[in-house]
Amino acid sequence: MKHALVSRRAFLSHTGSGLGSFALASLLQPRLLAAAARAKRVIHLYQAGGPSHLELFDWKPKLAAMHGEPMPESATKGQPIAQLQGRELRCFAPQHPFTRYGRAGQQMSTLLPKIGEIADEICVIRSMQTEQINHDPAHTFMNTGTAISGRPSAGSWIWYGIGSDAQDLPGFVVLTSHGRGGQMQPIAARQWHSGFLPSRFQGVHFRSQGDAVLYLRDPEGVTRQEQRDVIDAVRDLTRAQPGWAEDPEVQARLAQYELAFKMQTSVPALTDIASEPKAVLESYGVQAMDGSYAANCLLARRLVERGVRFVQLYHRDWDHHSRIKDDIVMKCREVDQASAALVLDLKQRGMLEDTLVIWGGEFGRTPMAQGDGRDHHIKGFSLWLAGGGIKGGIAHGATDELGYHAVEDVVSVHDLHATMLHLLGVDHTQLTFKFLGRDFRLTDVHGRVVKEILA
Repeated sequence: MKHALVSRRAFLSHTGSGLGSFALASLLQPRLLAAAARAKRVIHLYQAGGPSHLELFDWKPKLAAMHGEPMPESATKGQPIAQLQGRELRCFAPQHPFTRYGRAGQQMSTLLPKIGEIADEICVIRSMQTEQINHDPAHTFMNTGTAISGRPSAGSWIWYGIGSDAQDLPGFVVLTSHGRGGQMQPIAARQWHSGFLPSRFQGVHFRSQGDAVLYLRDPEGVTRQEQRDVIDAVRDLTRAQPGWAEDPEVQARLAQYELAFKMQTSVPALTDIASEPKAVLESYGVQAMDGSYAANCLLARRLVERGVRFVQLYHRDWDHHSRIKDDIVMKCREVDQASAALVLDLKQRGMLEDTLVIWGGEFGRTPMAQGDGRDHHIKGFSLWLAGGGIKGGIAHGATDELGYHAVEDVVSVHDLHATMLHLLGVDHTQLTFKFLGRDFRLTDVHGRVVKEILA
């Protein structure tokens, strides 16, 4: 009887993420699924450092008219400020012009002409708010729904909750890149950690150059069959030990051995883009897997094609405390073409309708000047979403006339997470994990689905 119980637990442990089926998720957690899933996967184009909504997505003519004038105290009194404490706060005009794009005439910066061309596919949320004003805790909050380090990331929650369709790749993959312009803040591996979830659900960081994953090549003098024999022997010895087969961390380690063995074949094929048509490479602006943002966007499409559930691209250097007028030009050139190409590529392949694309950073920038740049800002900023059940060609929410406070249809990070899970078919209040005697969830005790942006 004990062996039957062990086998059943082992089966559930493996199939809960290995099969990646919504039907199985419903079977294991009957109340987990909130509705029919609109999205099957997520690509998060994470612009790390805090892109300025005032230069990109939120045109403020009043702020332009007040350039150099004192910032109204009514807007800033008692508000959290990162690096402008004790300084004279003066209005700082948007540094680049805006124009209208798409059938609905969405206002966006002229710095983003390619994203402008897909304006009818995207929803710009102009009323985002977050709770953390410095980079590291703000990244942690955006990824995990809390500023407390050690909690599971959104990608880990999703992989844990609904599994993955990838048989020979991780369910959650992270890519990183950086270019020029702005301060390059570090990105810590804890941003894609599984926290208290079983460790098998941790995001896997693929390196941007060289071998995507280290130590996948066969060691010199060791054949694939010999490696297979070692893995099988470790598995059999483990299962022979009383109690080990029930230990989730032991099961996680065995699963990682199996996955690593499969990735020896799948990863080289994944990163070989020789089969990509020339027109596709040109649309992204890619010539090789060179670690650029453009290359990572193409790699993200190839990953989700192969069943990966959550792909996160970090592109750094958006921290514009100075030289924002010139430096943000460089950043936009690095991301504009490839971001739009990814959306169009997914659409042409019939994948956009069930792939949720999110573009944005951990916070925005202040309407006040910091020399010739802007400070961190959490009370109102912008991001955009496309595909996966999102209504395209619209803007949602608004900030005040100076771009300081989100004042209309405010969207919190918890709301963003709740909406993302809803589009994946998951009720965010039911996706929980018991830890230290409490049922935790990605949205904590907060979050509402932003139904106004759903198609």
